[in-house]
Parts: sequence; C-alpha cells; structure tokens
Amino acid sequence: MVNGGARLQGAVKVSGAKNSVLKLMSAAMLAEGRTVLKNCPQISDVPYMADVLRGLGCDVELDGGTVIIDVPAEINHDADFDAVRQFRASVAVLGPLTARCHRARVALPGGDAIGSRPLDMHQTGLETLGATTRIEHGCVVAETDGLHGAEIKLDFPSVGATENILTAAVLANGVTVLDNAAREPEIVDLCDMLNEMGAKVEGGGSNVITVTGVEKLHPVEHEVVGDRIVAGTWAYAAAITQGDVTVGGIDPQHLHLPLEKLKLAGARVETYPTGFRVVQESKPTAVDYQTLPFPGFPTDLQPMAIALCVASEGMSVITENIFESRFRFVDELVRLGADASVDGHHVVIRGGRQLSSAPVWSSDIRAGVGLVLAGLIADGETEVHDVFHIDRGYEDFVGTLRDLGADIRRVER
Repeated sequence: MVNGGARLQGAVKVSGAKNSVLKLMSAAMLAEGRTVLKNCPQISDVPYMADVLRGLGCDVELDGGTVIIDVPAEINHDADFDAVRQFRASVAVLGPLTARCHRARVALPGGDAIGSRPLDMHQTGLETLGATTRIEHGCVVAETDGLHGAEIKLDFPSVGATENILTAAVLANGVTVLDNAAREPEIVDLCDMLNEMGAKVEGGGSNVITVTGVEKLHPVEHEVVGDRIVAGTWAYAAAITQGDVTVGGIDPQHLHLPLEKLKLAGARVETYPTGFRVVQESKPTAVDYQTLPFPGFPTDLQPMAIALCVASEGMSVITENIFESRFRFVDELVRLGADASVDGHHVVIRGGRQLSSAPVWSSDIRAGVGLVLAGLIADGETEVHDVFHIDRGYEDFVGTLRDLGADIRRVER
C-alpha cells in the first residue's frame, strides 16, 4: 500500500548482489569443505538456493548476511526436485555438477515471467567441453567421461551460459577460451572467487575469458559484490520523487550508464569510491533508453527507467533488447494513468501526467518494484499485489523506503 507525494531523502547501504550470491553458492560445490560467503542479501532466493544445495548433499547455514556451505566429498548429481523449479538461478548448479560428478540432472527452472530464456547456449558450451546433453522428463541432463578445454564462442553474451561454462571449465583438462563472454560485475565476482579457490581464470570483465583447468579447488571465504540493481533502484527512486538519496556499498562504475542517464534527466549525481548521491531538484526531463548487456543499460533497471519516464516532462522511447515479455507491466502502469503504448520491443511514453491510485499486479521482481516507484508519485493510495516477487530480490524493501520517507506499508490479503 503506497501513498504518493513523499520526497525520498536519506542514505541507504545495499548488500550483496542477488545475481551474484546464488551463482557463488553453486560454485561452492566445486570444492570439498567449508565455503563462507559474506555480505549476502537476506532475500527469499537465498534460502531457495540453500534448499537446492541441501538436496545435493551439502549442509548450508544461513546466519544473517553470512552463508556457510559445507560440501561433502561426494555430492548428489540429481537436482530434480521442487526447490530447483522455483527460480531461474537454480540452473547455475549445472556447470559445477558436470565438473564434479561428470554427470548432472537438473530440473528445468522457473522464475520471473519476463520472456524466453532457453538453455541452448548452456548445453552447446558443455558439449564443446566434452559432455553430452539432452532434455528429458523436464530436466536438462549432462554426462561426460571427462571434460577438456575448448574454444567456445557464444552467439550472445549470456550471463547464465557464461557462468555454467566457467564453472565446468575450471576442472576441465586443458585451456578453454570463451569468446563473447558476459562482462557483468557479477561475472567478475564469480571469476574472483574461482581464482581464490585455486582456479586459473583470466579476462573476467572482458569479452574473452581464458580458463586453464586445474585438478582440484579448495573452499574459501568470499565477500559478495554489491547489488548494482538495488543501488540503481534507489537512484531512480530519488529522481522520480525529486528527492535526495545517498547510496553506499556499491562501486558507482557498475552503474556508469544508468547514472549518466539520470544526469541527462536533470539529476545531480555525485560519486564516491563506494557509493553515490542523487539529487533531483526539479521535474525530470524525458530520456530515451535501450537495454543491452553490460556495460549497456541493464534490463533489470528497465521498469525503474520507465517509471522515471512516466514522471518526466516530454516523450521517451524505451527499447527492450533482452527479454521480450518485460513490458507486461506497462498495462499496469496504464491503470495508474500513464500515457504509455507498446509497439513490439519498444514503449512510447508521454510523461508528465498526474498518476492516480489503482490496484496493480506484479508479474516479476523488477516490475513489482517499478509499480511501487510509480505509486510514490500517484495521487491517493496504490495497491501493489503479488509483492512476494519483490522479496526475491530486495532485502527489507518496504522498511528501506519507509526510512527514506515513503508512506508505505505491507498488508496481507
């Protein structure tokens, strides 16, 4: 329940990245022993992934922002159970299981309703490394007599495929060269942890990653990189409400383009080594966006950008190049009075109209957040339903907004 009209002000510190911690938890299975992950976000996807690892034979303890994973000498290769089907990131166990067990059976995952996300590149990558793969009975199955290094070029810089290929290649025999690799900060975080574990990975953060396989890895203690999407959410919330918000716990270079877009919209942006400040003193100006893989504008911030365009003076065009169904929530914005129309993978927004409260429904994590941000500038009380999606990616979302001055509360229906 959101009452519009508040100007967000204050400071917030983000915790570790959802899009990193879940993959690091999976990578922990590459080494027998105890791995400790710190700065973990307290979001619902973390216990989901903990359940996945427990089902594979690991002991997992969640202690606030710390996740402790004890990996046995022998792990189960079969991840065909309900916890795996709950969320998309569970497919990250495919690479580690193939590397450790030489076979893997992973239930095809669920997750956000934002479009098709096939496993073709995951399978092709593992096959190039020497595995056979197939889809059977709702599972992806990989088997190998031993993985070997190879040259792999991805058709698209897929984050998930890059992660599964990396976590398989680190224990393969020989050198793997992965071309057109994803460059996201979360990939760099995974490469850093793998190297700390004894892997030989070079080029993380570039489009070519080279992996020299090793025989064995060891467990480590690792701090999860800050969540740039959560940090970007608070940056855009500040601009939408003509507020003044300082965000810590994040490298501002991980949000270079989103922050540059805010400057174009009229915000004053100050950056520091571990954070930034966004001040919006007047009504924002319309800006165009198109989503692209990092270092382009992130698709996970697209709903927040659309909410800002709705709040801005002028016309904006937003182009979605990653997920074809990410515009589903635009219909919900129209319920609030937004002048927005979808044309293929473009949305045209004529901003500046006063929004009015209405009941709206979340279809995924980021859409739910975008609707809440729109509710911050709507007249009256907006009801945002199915907010369990938001819990999957944001730690104490309502409490953080309330601390920044929003009139918001959570109720059970």
